[in-house]
Amino acid sequence: MAAAAPRPLRLLRAAVRSPWCGFALRRTWRLVVSLAALVTAAFAMIHLIPGDPVRAALGTTADPALVAARRHALGLDQPLLHQYGDFVGHLLQGRLGDSIGAQMPVSQIIATRLPATLEIAVPAFWLILLLAIPVGMTAAVLTKDGRRRRGELAFTTVTGVLGAVPEFLLAVGLVAAFAVALPVFPVASQSGPASYVLPVLALTVVPAATLSRIVRVETLRVLGEDYMRTARAKRLPARLRYLRHALPNLLTSSLTLGGLLFSSLLAGTVLVEHVFAWPGLGTTIVQAITEKDYPLVQGVVLVYGTAALLITFAVDVAVAVADPQSTVRGS
Repeated sequence: MAAAAPRPLRLLRAAVRSPWCGFALRRTWRLVVSLAALVTAAFAMIHLIPGDPVRAALGTTADPALVAARRHALGLDQPLLHQYGDFVGHLLQGRLGDSIGAQMPVSQIIATRLPATLEIAVPAFWLILLLAIPVGMTAAVLTKDGRRRRGELAFTTVTGVLGAVPEFLLAVGLVAAFAVALPVFPVASQSGPASYVLPVLALTVVPAATLSRIVRVETLRVLGEDYMRTARAKRLPARLRYLRHALPNLLTSSLTLGGLLFSSLLAGTVLVEHVFAWPGLGTTIVQAITEKDYPLVQGVVLVYGTAALLITFAVDVAVAVADPQSTVRGS
């Protein structure tokens, strides 16, 4: 009779065979492949631009010796595979290259500008959740089973119109209304607590309207479940029914949508920051594109893309923890 395997080995085999291990491996592999695709796309970006990117950045009248020196400093005179290997190696060392225009490390520029972007993106994210979830749940409760048709029509109309407005157009409208016609807030720039109001609102209104519509639909679905009918049959107070039974069951969809919203917020800051002259990454990438500073564009694209991928990965893990039965085993 064969001897039993040592206990640590048995535990390792059990862990490898568990659904959680397979889930973690699949999600991690997906993240690694996505990051590799992002890095390759960022590297290819500077090579797919027609013409010489250094000549385009320095101008057509730049000294050829200066252009050649800058190309050599950027490694653009090396074979393509050699350039790609250097690019990946520098990334692993935390080096994003040097800006052509500013002539300083791209990582230093990003480290300086990123906090300003987060200062409006993070408050906007929490404000979206604090507005959309209560409003969507309240609208579902009030319009359940076809009640209050006019209220339902008003809710869907208002949220539909607000959800269709581009964020940059909303930002321009807020500036015209509350900074020019009624000079309540500063027009632009980072100049005290009041200057945060309009950029945060510009990032909040459209996603909050969209998310509140989705939360209403999800709440109506939850209210029709058997456990909600049981809770009503037990004559539980409305506060307990909605907060203890309905809200937790909205957690999975709310986490997923919340992660997607935060990823879209990072991208939405590009135009909003440009409207308000906000000194963040959004303004930085617009200026870099205008000045044809391609190493800086590469660095900002990598930061935005990596942030979106990491947020998606974190949301997948959070959803799996909140609902392991359907997420882990289903995947």
